[in-house]
Order: sequence, then C-alpha cells, then structure tokens
Amino acid sequence: MRGVDHFASTEAAVTALRVLADEYGRETEVTHDIGADQTSRRTAAGFGVTTDPDGSLPHEAFIEFGGTPRVNVRLFPDDDAVITVEGIDCPDIARDDVPVFLRSVFDGLAYVKTRRFPPGCNLVVPLPGDRAHKEWISMITLTPWLNGRIR
Repeated sequence: MRGVDHFASTEAAVTALRVLADEYGRETEVTHDIGADQTSRRTAAGFGVTTDPDGSLPHEAFIEFGGTPRVNVRLFPDDDAVITVEGIDCPDIARDDVPVFLRSVFDGLAYVKTRRFPPGCNLVVPLPGDRAHKEWISMITLTPWLNGRIR
C-alpha cells in the first residue's frame, strides 16, 4: 500500500482521485460547490456571502466513481471527507487518507467482519500504519459486493 500524500486543497485531492480512477479504469463524475453560500457546512453564511470570515473561499467536491463497488466521496473544505461504499457512509476520513482508503477498497483489501452474538458486522478498510477504518453495517443492508467480502 502506498504512503499518504498531502493535499493542500480540495482541488488537489480531486485531481489525485481522477488519476486514481484512471488507474483502476473507473469513470468519475465530479460536482464542485464553491463559496460559503454553497458548501454544506457553511449553513450560517448569510444570503450572497461567498467567503468565510477569514476571506477564504471554501470549496467542497462530490466525486462519484463508476463500477462496482459503488463508491462516492464528498471532500469538505475542512480537510476531511465522507466516503460511501455500497451505501455505507464512512465519515471523518482525513482528506489525505482518501486515496489510500479507495485503493484498499478497489484492490479488494476491504472486508466485512461479522460476529454471531450479538449479531452484527463491520466494514473494515485497512489503512497504512496498521490502522483500519471500521464502520458498523446492518446485516439487512448487505449488498452482493459486501456479502462477497465477509470474513
């Protein structure tokens, strides 16, 4: 697994994700929301206000990847992201970890860990440095792709 790159901006991360999509032969569709009045976390911005109080212009992007598994990424101006894999939201992913997270998913390293009692399962996505992102999954929401990764 590759090391973690640093992305100074949302646009730098979008560019890296487009390159990653090309490596894996996946199409992408990207939507940009630019300005405090457009981004989802700036709901307190007044009408017509486009900059943050410090004068910066917040930039949020939504990237949808084609193919299976179904994956999309919402990059926030606050250096974090939400990655959705087969309908399972994985929040609070550091922007710099997004490409390695996606490589784990696309390379087949991500898996679903189940337990019998109490019944439950988690999507586990290995990350560099002996880290892993774990997200609880309801057993009734398992898709064929998730079912194929049960350990």
